[in-house]
Amino acid sequence: MGPEFWLFAAVGFAAQLVDGALGMAYGVVSTTVLLANGVPPATASASVHAAKVFTGAASAVSHIAHRNVDGRLLVLLAAGGMLGGVVGTYLLTSVDGELIKPFVVGWLGLMGVVILYRAWKGARPKPFSWKGPFPLGLVGGFFDAVGGGGWGPVVTSTLLGSGADPRKAIGTTNAAEAFVAAAVSAAFLAALVSGHWQTDDLAQHLWSVLGLIAGGVVAAPLAGWMTKVLPIRALTWIVGFVVTGLAIWQAVVLFS
Repeated sequence: MGPEFWLFAAVGFAAQLVDGALGMAYGVVSTTVLLANGVPPATASASVHAAKVFTGAASAVSHIAHRNVDGRLLVLLAAGGMLGGVVGTYLLTSVDGELIKPFVVGWLGLMGVVILYRAWKGARPKPFSWKGPFPLGLVGGFFDAVGGGGWGPVVTSTLLGSGADPRKAIGTTNAAEAFVAAAVSAAFLAALVSGHWQTDDLAQHLWSVLGLIAGGVVAAPLAGWMTKVLPIRALTWIVGFVVTGLAIWQAVVLFS
């Protein structure tokens, strides 16, 4: 258990606190940091989703305990997200990592811009209309698997843009993410066992994954409480700038 574990434990802790408050950013932040440390896109996504199985479950329990979850929305989002996540995993493990990395970095940069837009807009929510949570989960799950992050920025942003109650949108999105992460992790494992995906990088980054899990699980029980007390708009600005800045830095390194 060296410095790598403690570094990623700190990343996982901070990312999960932010994710619990905003309904997004754990996957985006964690994947961006892994890519910045030279981890291939498929391995980064597999690592982050393995961690999210544990952190997502802990966060879901916290949000359920704080009554931040809508049952009907949870079922539809989770079902769509699991299907989209499996499809996205198959695509990601079928493409060479070096070819897809520019697209992943671009996606993470776009997510940073989306987060910044949310901070700038700062709109008050309207009464939520029930429109298409299953296809929303399908799209969110697909891009979450391919980009290693994106479930929250896609799903939470859309729900809030549709006028959902922020507490219910964030809590339900976090709870559904646990099911999506489990499906994506199972798909990565199936691809590895079947020989569809071959990698030696998972063992090399074991301590990074364990650090993400440890930090996230410790922070997750605070998620429901953080949703209620944090200055959301200021935090959104900070996360947006961090994610966008890291993505720009990765793009410069990639194309230099």
